[in-house]
Amino acid sequence: MKKIITTYFDRRMAFIFFNGAASGFPWVVIGSAMTLWLKDLGLTRTAIGFFGSVFAVYSLNWMWAPLLDRVRLPLLARLGQRRSWLLLLQALMLLLILAMSRFDAGGSLVFLSLLALSVASVSATQDVVIDAYRIDVLARGETDKLPAGAALATAGWWSGYGFIGAAALYFSDFGMSWNGVYVFLAMCVPLFMLNTLLLREPRSARFEAQREIQDAYENMLGGGGGHMWRRFAAWCLTTLFQPIRDFFSRFGAVALLIFLFIVFFKIGEAFLGRMSLLFYKEIGFTSAEIATYSKLVGSTLTIAFSIVAGAITVHFGLVRGLMVGGISMAATNLIFAYMAATGPDTTVFATAIFLDNFTSAFSTVAFVAFISHLTSRTYSASQYALMASLGNFGRTLFAGGSGWLVDSLDGDWVVFFVITALMVAPSLLMLYWIAKKLRGMFA
Repeated sequence: MKKIITTYFDRRMAFIFFNGAASGFPWVVIGSAMTLWLKDLGLTRTAIGFFGSVFAVYSLNWMWAPLLDRVRLPLLARLGQRRSWLLLLQALMLLLILAMSRFDAGGSLVFLSLLALSVASVSATQDVVIDAYRIDVLARGETDKLPAGAALATAGWWSGYGFIGAAALYFSDFGMSWNGVYVFLAMCVPLFMLNTLLLREPRSARFEAQREIQDAYENMLGGGGGHMWRRFAAWCLTTLFQPIRDFFSRFGAVALLIFLFIVFFKIGEAFLGRMSLLFYKEIGFTSAEIATYSKLVGSTLTIAFSIVAGAITVHFGLVRGLMVGGISMAATNLIFAYMAATGPDTTVFATAIFLDNFTSAFSTVAFVAFISHLTSRTYSASQYALMASLGNFGRTLFAGGSGWLVDSLDGDWVVFFVITALMVAPSLLMLYWIAKKLRGMFA
């Protein structure tokens, strides 16, 4: 117990928490707040569901993640690799949200969608840096602290998404225009920029290791062509190809099964999450009730449960933690099916939120710690981004059809939630085989 308390009070964990808040915040901007804004503008469920496909960019950030491991920014580089990129990205996000706040109700939805896509792109890139920082800031011998780091990152994410999201919904329900709400959201960004300036750049031998690999590639390419060409080709191979080669050299064919597991593990949760606000509205809850239970209470519970989940995951191990989390996550979806049948009962709503946030926190902490454990420190941004992108691929691209599924069921929310509960089964079978093949790694 003393070791767990000491771990959570490590100063580095505070920065991980606030970085997590910066990561969750954009999901308010282009997620919950945007969903209700679009509903007020008269868009259909199907249109809103597909509008959320801008989140698919989170599935693509692995493509440019290697550049964040290697490219140093002019002027800002003296802040360090992670801090300089974070500060630049957060400044861009501030400008984009201010632009969104200027959108007129009669304006082009195409323009608004482009702004949302831009915010998603900046946010997805920021996530790469934040996740890499969380892995880099812990020494190689501190793998036991990975669940704690994952727990505080998750708690921070829900602080940024839940508390700020609740405030946005309250302001909207109390008469503030959506333009005013987005001005408020923009004013939150400088707080994240201040945290970036205060955090310490993690020490890393990453550049030295990559330099050695680049030299080896350059020697391999020797004998033909100019020196500059060989140097550029070696840089490209080290930056873009080597992270994937390293991953497959460590895990072999099991790497493909790992990727499939990551894609499918959270699909059911994503389908529920994408349609949850519309579901609450349609069965009769007000925006204030949604903000209180779904955002304020829900986020508070998730933050608390994330801390507990970190300790539990350390005790039971990553694989068992994922198994229990996946099964309980699916079972919780059935409570929403019950609520769909009973109607807007605040007691059932509170119970559903309580259990959903516990199981979501538990599965998320175990999931983040799991893929962090698989990541090489030499390519922390590249490899973690690749795995996280695959997870977002399942959560965002597939869940883009969640509105279509509800419409195709003629608004039968009970059947919809039962289907989401069954979606986790294939991934748990994959996890069993992964654990069997890599038994020594998770012992």
